[in-house]
Amino acid sequence: MDAAQQEAAAKARELQTQWYGEPLGTLFRRLIEDLGLNQARLATVLGLSAPMLSQLMSGQRAKIGNPAVVQRVQALQELAAQVARGDISAGDATQRMEEIKRTAGGSVLNNHTHGGSSGAAQTPVKRVVREIQALLRSVSDAAEILEASAALSGTHPELAEFLRVYGAGRTSDAVRHYEEHQS
Repeated sequence: MDAAQQEAAAKARELQTQWYGEPLGTLFRRLIEDLGLNQARLATVLGLSAPMLSQLMSGQRAKIGNPAVVQRVQALQELAAQVARGDISAGDATQRMEEIKRTAGGSVLNNHTHGGSSGAAQTPVKRVVREIQALLRSVSDAAEILEASAALSGTHPELAEFLRVYGAGRTSDAVRHYEEHQS
């Protein structure tokens, strides 16, 4: 990789951190390890081609263009957390990955209500916040969202703050904002 390509990849990883909370290479490697997958299987579950997954991981591409894929990533993150907590067996995780693979972008919240009383534990504030972030980030990039926020700040400061926090901020800041505005 030449210097220009390295610089572009670093910028892409920086944008990924803004949009997804961390570089996609880090996120995808963790999912691969936590769920016992390989890159080809992860690509299949997400609905991406193997080359596209590789480009996202290496920073050759910055953004996941399909909101349904973003939702599948979030569903796999929750599944990995459930496996780590021991809430779900390896066999059930494999079955759940097949369900995730078949989802075409319906609400992730609705897809996680399997299992009776454990449904509430599967839809934390962070999941809601990430779904809002994914939706905003699927229609615009962080720079455009910040520009829209600035344009609204004089007349609609609360809406401007919402756009800024959820559209261009860190997930932890958006969770804090969400919790502050629920009371």
